[in-house]
Amino acid sequence: MAITAEILAKKLKNELEAEHVNVEDLSDGCGGKFSAFIVSNKFKGKGLLQQHRMVNSCIKEEMESIHAFTMKTLTPEQFATQTTKTNDTAADDMKCVGGGH
Repeated sequence: MAITAEILAKKLKNELEAEHVNVEDLSDGCGGKFSAFIVSNKFKGKGLLQQHRMVNSCIKEEMESIHAFTMKTLTPEQFATQTTKTNDTAADDMKCVGGGH
């Protein structure tokens, strides 16, 4: 069975009880290279290495067929802060539109 982004996303979402999961196939469909963005409450109080180990543990079987897997893991609070900062930056950029009278 070929590994797909959808299979990985479903497994990560279920096992990590993730609020947000985005998995992208970077290998042009061959299933060998993926990038994941995961937001889970289970990451609370855990260091980055522990979070990544949790992810790797969830997809241990699939990792045997994958040659590259990158990830970004966040708690819901970190995600909210990051989203707020992104929105603030976009709002600041919008203030520059129009030539600044």
